[in-house]
Amino acid sequence: MWIGILAGISTGALWGITFIAAAAVAPFTAIDIAIGRYIVFGIASIAVLFVTRRSAAMTPRQRRIGLLLGAFGYSSYFLALSLSVSYAGASIPPLVIGLMPVAVALIANARDRSVPWRPLIPALVLIFAGLVAVNVGVFTQPVAGTPAEIAIGLGLSFLCLVIWVVFALINGAVMSAPDAPPTAAWSAIQGLGAMVGGLALIPFGAASSGFAHYPLTAPETLNFLGWALLMGLVGSWFAGWCWMEASKRLPVALIGQLIVSETLFGLAFGFAYEGRWPIPAEWFGAALQFAGVAAAIRLFTKHRRPAATA
Repeated sequence: MWIGILAGISTGALWGITFIAAAAVAPFTAIDIAIGRYIVFGIASIAVLFVTRRSAAMTPRQRRIGLLLGAFGYSSYFLALSLSVSYAGASIPPLVIGLMPVAVALIANARDRSVPWRPLIPALVLIFAGLVAVNVGVFTQPVAGTPAEIAIGLGLSFLCLVIWVVFALINGAVMSAPDAPPTAAWSAIQGLGAMVGGLALIPFGAASSGFAHYPLTAPETLNFLGWALLMGLVGSWFAGWCWMEASKRLPVALIGQLIVSETLFGLAFGFAYEGRWPIPAEWFGAALQFAGVAAAIRLFTKHRRPAATA
């Protein structure tokens, strides 16, 4: 279990790099870096599948599910997130998507009954309160856009939430099953799906792509390519492998709460990138989320029941 917990926290740390990647590759766009990282992720996955082709046996059904999860859970999520920000602004989507750890924990525990409800609820309340505290500033900012645009953005934000909840539940069910595929192969088959989904994003970013304005040898382009390699190999491939290890060893209800580590590490990376210290509300919110996750870990290690399979 503790190996799974460390793997889940490591995943959050690696995914947290995403919080600064879009700003670090400017004047290239967020869609550019998404396409770049998913292509690198896919190429690395092809290499892994080639090397492990004899030992990484998967059923045809597992391959189909893995490919769909890769395309659905990565590119579809990113496209919905980008559109939600364009319609509703930058303040509303993080609040909705931030509900993901709580939503996954509630749904998974209702399905699997990994731990009793009474001690679990306080941990979820702490996580939710921390989310609100970290984002307290958005409540004082005016929301741009018409009511119709805000409604569309809100709907897309909830679509992002649904995509990742479904992804976490299906992925957890596959990895906790008796015939679970090898971790490396399962991560790689999702990488292939992510690459296909990333290529499908090209029409959405072609008009504003930095490649339309900067030659391949320009410093801006080389900086972008370096970040694409980092995000594809570390932020996608290795992070995905860690996530699969966590999914194999932990109940889905606990995995959902470990996603909070992505927010905490993302905040830390963001503060370092901006060269500032957190404001009191951000310190308080991060502390509440950390306390909620610590309480959840303590609860699940106390009630070490096998995760039920779907």
